[in-house]
Amino acid sequence: MITDSSAARRARLAGMTASAAAMAVLVSACGGTGGGSASPAKNFSYLSVTENTTVKTALTTLSKGACKTAQDAQPLKVETVPQAGLDQKLQLLAGQNALPVQFAAGNAPALTQQLAASGQVADLEKELKKLGVYDQLEPAAVSTIKALYGGKLDVLPYEYNIEGIFYNKKVFAANGIAVPGTWAELTSAAAKLEAKGIQPFSASGQQGWPLTRLISGYLYRSLGPDALKDVADGKAKLTDPKYVKAAAEVAALGKKGYFGKGVGSIDYDTAMNQFLSGKAAMLYMGSWALANIADPKQDTIGAANVGFMPFPAVTGGTGSIDQYPSNVGLGIALGAKSFDKNTGDWVSCITKNYGSTALKDQGTISGFKVNTDVKDASEVAGQVRRTISSSKQNVLWFEALFSTKATTVSQTNAAGLVNGSLSPEKFMQTVQDALSSK
Repeated sequence: MITDSSAARRARLAGMTASAAAMAVLVSACGGTGGGSASPAKNFSYLSVTENTTVKTALTTLSKGACKTAQDAQPLKVETVPQAGLDQKLQLLAGQNALPVQFAAGNAPALTQQLAASGQVADLEKELKKLGVYDQLEPAAVSTIKALYGGKLDVLPYEYNIEGIFYNKKVFAANGIAVPGTWAELTSAAAKLEAKGIQPFSASGQQGWPLTRLISGYLYRSLGPDALKDVADGKAKLTDPKYVKAAAEVAALGKKGYFGKGVGSIDYDTAMNQFLSGKAAMLYMGSWALANIADPKQDTIGAANVGFMPFPAVTGGTGSIDQYPSNVGLGIALGAKSFDKNTGDWVSCITKNYGSTALKDQGTISGFKVNTDVKDASEVAGQVRRTISSSKQNVLWFEALFSTKATTVSQTNAAGLVNGSLSPEKFMQTVQDALSSK
């Protein structure tokens, strides 16, 4: 079972970007072509992060079962590194032309794109089509990867997450609250819960991104799926009135006490626990939380009492509630120089079997199709999986297209926005200034 810390790690990934300093080191180390060709790999070497045991566990299971033939020809060998040291490790190995066969991509798309530009990352769309297994990827996952990696399939989606609001069905029913379809209905439900002495939302102000995700959710519903791309392209600014409006709506939730006391000091694990122990009625989170929900030691309200709803519509807005924020967690790349027949056999087997194995054994959802009759861990898990399979359009998150500096500024100031120490105008101006700075 995935631990809270692993889930927190995956969640933080979606808000991270690579630093300019790291890029400089990488370019210096890799040069223009990435060096000469490598010898065939003896092992199916996989560099992972210490905090994530999910992929390692699933691959180990496959090596003993569905992928036994690939395992015999090229044994799985796993090495881990703390996530904080991943980028540095990748740069060092790339500079030595020693990247493993498979590796956790950098903490942001920019690093992997640099590796790909230097010829060290396999073109997975080409390779998967050559192997005849490209159709084993969920279209929504492919769309998300390409949105993050400059139109290329640079990583495999060993996990695929959509985001929305998990809610306590028992609390909603006991208080006569229907699932909100609009922002006005959501705030009305929160007011009703608050009046009954029930904390409406749980969120981590310490991490910041669970709050800024609410801002981007409102922006996507009010201004449409290109709202933040327009900011990245210079067509709009966060200081424009329609953008400040989104920050103001989220700030109002904090002003009314809907996040409870001391939201700025609440960390990810505590926020998750508040919801799963019934102390808060709603939690904005990604579908990685299904692993926590499936664990009875964490989820004391019971998985049967957890529902999932999309971020609600904004009346008069141009966005749609079926446009889900999504991410692929820490994507997994493959080395271009070591992609031989044995590696191809492994990749072919993984694309056909990983989705079913991860869902069956760990209750986690990947970007691979599920090809066997695997029973979902809970009703909410099935709902999320069906939503992913039917999803036609996805959006990113608030900081997805931000620089490292702007991401840090955004997430460290989010708590100030909801506790009233920073006005919506000031918050958006501060983030915009960070985006505009060189």
